[in-house]
Amino acid sequence: MTLRDVLAAMSVAALLVACAGGPPPPDWQMNAQGAMERATAAYLSGNTRLEALEFARARAEVARTGRADLLARTELMRCAARVASLVFEDCPGFAALAPDAGAAERAYADYLAGQLRPQDAALLPTQHRDVAAGSGSVDALSRIPDPLSRLVAAGVLLRSARAQPAVTALAVDTASAQGWSRPLLAWLNVQALRAEAAGDANEAARLRRRIGMVLEPAPKAASAP
Repeated sequence: MTLRDVLAAMSVAALLVACAGGPPPPDWQMNAQGAMERATAAYLSGNTRLEALEFARARAEVARTGRADLLARTELMRCAARVASLVFEDCPGFAALAPDAGAAERAYADYLAGQLRPQDAALLPTQHRDVAAGSGSVDALSRIPDPLSRLVAAGVLLRSARAQPAVTALAVDTASAQGWSRPLLAWLNVQALRAEAAGDANEAARLRRRIGMVLEPAPKAASAP
């Protein structure tokens, strides 16, 4: 139930309708999808201000439907990006909608919080079920094709104290390959803290240099003569 999980049903339905020569998808659907994609990309790149603006647009579009399940999923999408970035906090937007949300939405919220009941694992999107069932292996993560879903699952493992070093390394590689600076910095910091705790000063220093590289400000464009 990350960005692709949540909007997949709407997107696929819209595509099928278009291929069948039916009416185009409603404006709210396209507007919500575009805004949510931009919001998620902004958050993962570290642009909190833009994320807030785009998320407000996406939420407003979904709210036009009056459907609590879609609105709850929109809030969960936002919380999932935070779990992927190791920002472990409550999900107040979803909590306000929980009484009217479905069982699948409540199960996913519990999963993000690291509190899913084993009997509810079948309610999750398919790619998260192995992790929810207790598999904390790097193999289970590597089988998740979507990079954001993979990072969310890795975040759930860390939140529930089940992330082994290989899981952390895969999360670092995933975030790095996508150029997602916010989760990359978070996972690199986990690695650095573990290296320091193990007394591996050289590895800790290497990781801190890599963190500094990500944090290094972009050079200013030269002014015209």
